[in-house]
Amino acid sequence: MEKKFTVKFTGASAKEYSFDFYNLGGNWNEIAGVYLMARYDEEKNKVYPIYIGETDNLKNRLFNHHKQSCFDKNNANVLGWIGETIEKNRLAIEEDLKNGLKPPCND
Repeated sequence: MEKKFTVKFTGASAKEYSFDFYNLGGNWNEIAGVYLMARYDEEKNKVYPIYIGETDNLKNRLFNHHKQSCFDKNNANVLGWIGETIEKNRLAIEEDLKNGLKPPCND
């Protein structure tokens, strides 16, 4: 996949996380990390977080995702990614960002 852009988001702890963003669709690799589903508004050049999750296998996680209807309802069109192989670290990043950004599909 070809990277579109990079955006930093701040968690509840005030720590910043830098996500590489890609268009949705296509084939994803079997890689571990934290992902952020979002809507990118080209006119405003702004990214709106929709969902934050973590996985040890992005390809399997995104196939038939349990929140797909929420992604569709919120017009998700890009996916942000931070590679992280250590599960404890992924869970901490996910929790920090969910608490800081409060994305609608993480309710």
